[in-house]
Amino acid sequence: MSTGTPLKRAAATVKRSLGPLGERLGALGGGARTTADTLPGRIPPKLHPAAVWREASQALAEWLAPSWKKMSSLWFAYAWPALSVVSILGWVVLAATVLLWIAGQSWGWQEARSAALVAFLLFLFAVAFILGRSAYGVVLDMSRTRVAVGDDAVGSIAVSNTSSRPLLPADLELPVGSNTAVFHLPRMKPAQVHEDLFTIPTARRAVIVVGPVRSVRADPLHLLRRRVLWTDPVDLYVHPRTTALAGSAAGFIRDLEGMPTTELSSADVSFHALRDYVPGDDRRHIHWKTTARTNKLMVRQFEETRRAHLAISLSINTDEYESEAEFELAISVAASIGRQAIREQRELDVLTQKGPLRCETGRNMLDDMTRIVGAPLRRNAVDLARTLADTVPNASVVFFVVGSGVTATQLRSAAASVPAGVRSLAVRVQAGAPAARANIADLTVLTVGDLDDLALVLRKAAA
Repeated sequence: MSTGTPLKRAAATVKRSLGPLGERLGALGGGARTTADTLPGRIPPKLHPAAVWREASQALAEWLAPSWKKMSSLWFAYAWPALSVVSILGWVVLAATVLLWIAGQSWGWQEARSAALVAFLLFLFAVAFILGRSAYGVVLDMSRTRVAVGDDAVGSIAVSNTSSRPLLPADLELPVGSNTAVFHLPRMKPAQVHEDLFTIPTARRAVIVVGPVRSVRADPLHLLRRRVLWTDPVDLYVHPRTTALAGSAAGFIRDLEGMPTTELSSADVSFHALRDYVPGDDRRHIHWKTTARTNKLMVRQFEETRRAHLAISLSINTDEYESEAEFELAISVAASIGRQAIREQRELDVLTQKGPLRCETGRNMLDDMTRIVGAPLRRNAVDLARTLADTVPNASVVFFVVGSGVTATQLRSAAASVPAGVRSLAVRVQAGAPAARANIADLTVLTVGDLDDLALVLRKAAA
């Protein structure tokens, strides 16, 4: 038999019924005390009200979480699809209907009751327009999902009536980014196909979400609007504008044998010396003339060579650029140089303050260039150059693409982080500035005011 008071026995019963919530509340209220706290003459510690409230709130949230999750799933599965059909004007009319009916019943206003009845009939009238099922076959076709800035993206929407009865006129909506294009469908007979063409202007670099195509059925007063999705969304990449860097305009390291290293190899294209034959050497590299003269087998030894490895450091710190146009010019410059490197099958790494870009193919690189978003950052071009030197230690050519806000002192600090023997060039973009070349110690600084000047300044750098 329990020796506790009735109040304590009731608290224990509630604790067991609440499960984990009751245990936490019991512990919070002092249910689990240490032996020292229960000693005679010792005053139990007092709990701060804020701690009690915080612990109780957390316990209640954990207890209600499963129920809240279940209610949310039911809401979005059943209630929200029905309520989303009502437009803003429809909710206003519905609220006015309720208020007019209450006022008419409370004060005996026949006019208010009549107005409420008319509004209710309008709702019934609107429901008749959105009921029924549409049977459309919709195909969204984007001829090109990747275009450059300034090129028009052309697409088409083909709609067919897949039912055995005629369909009434309706509207199709096509979201394009933050805008929405509306296409009007005529009355369509069974198996009839209606096609519309559209053009998306590409004035700036962006990833534009096109679609999904949705049909809209609404009443004449637009109290109710029923939308049905027919296609999946399509991502349209508007790549930065690039320029071709043909021939020596690329300004890269160009020699047939590549860059020699201090490592020796038994098979390469850069001849180093002759040495004695060792069992296991490839007999194709035996130098027979020297073997005949010295009367012992001699083989060729080569210097191991490597192809040019290009690294591009693109600063996306907008504090280093005077305008958005200058920032876009920097992205176009980096994209043009990287595209040329990939065309020449050279190893490429592109790094920004947000991390490296994918450079497996030109398409991947331009896609990541399109996603770049500039912002004021604490890390400047000098910090990025140091990160590049640590991330790509085997680079043979390094490009620093910076804005006009980067000073000569900062460029000198960026060049100091490059290991010795690595050719470094800085491309400083400044809108409207004439093409120029200058040197800061071993760093070649190229000034570009227009994208068309890039080939010219790279030819100067290669000269």
